[in-house]
Amino acid sequence: MKLPHLVTLCLSLAVAPMLFAAPAQDLTALQQKLTKTLGIEITSLTESPVAGLLQAVTSHGILYVSPDGSKLLQGTMYDMADGMNNLTEAAMAKPRLEKLKPFEDQMLVYKAKNEKHVVTVFTDITCGYCRKLHQQMKDYNDLGITVRYLAYPRSGVPSKVADEMESIWCAKDPLKAMDDAKSGKSVPSATCAADVPAQYRLGVSFGINGTPSLVLEDGTMLPGYVPPEQLNQALSRIN
Repeated sequence: MKLPHLVTLCLSLAVAPMLFAAPAQDLTALQQKLTKTLGIEITSLTESPVAGLLQAVTSHGILYVSPDGSKLLQGTMYDMADGMNNLTEAAMAKPRLEKLKPFEDQMLVYKAKNEKHVVTVFTDITCGYCRKLHQQMKDYNDLGITVRYLAYPRSGVPSKVADEMESIWCAKDPLKAMDDAKSGKSVPSATCAADVPAQYRLGVSFGINGTPSLVLEDGTMLPGYVPPEQLNQALSRIN
């Protein structure tokens, strides 16, 4: 997970300690003050797996903060007593599924005829491994895996790639437009109510910094290309 302008944020924390004077029991007040100081959305603030440390689910992933708000940690927490289980990843699983729901009507869906699993893929049309995944769409579908696309232009928003991906989402036949784009063909420019910037921001909130990134049915995220059979095995272990 990358937190933009982390150095700037840390400096803000250092020069404005009085903003973090909220009592430990007043989580709502602390959440509001963290939001104001960090300049990012904080959707929840709860106890973390480490006693005395709070866990914040934010628009830029998971952060850890002291109860008085004076100390901030960014990183991955593992459970050494449980096979190095990634506790930070586990904490993001449920929020990811909740945040995905409002975007379901924006997804480009390649539906499996005999659907057994559903995977949401953040994709970029210029990404080589995204194209490799797309070229194997029939193999995923034949295994009963439905693939749902959301846009994650790696060059950010606004950008030329973001505009091109908007054209795909706004095409008369978005799936064909995606097929064309993934095969290197140009797609006619088009605009509509498709919200590619919001899809990109969603990916950022999930901690995505590369494509493809796959969100599985339990909210687990797999970064990078995963071959059809390997993905099927991972999904079968979930169920």
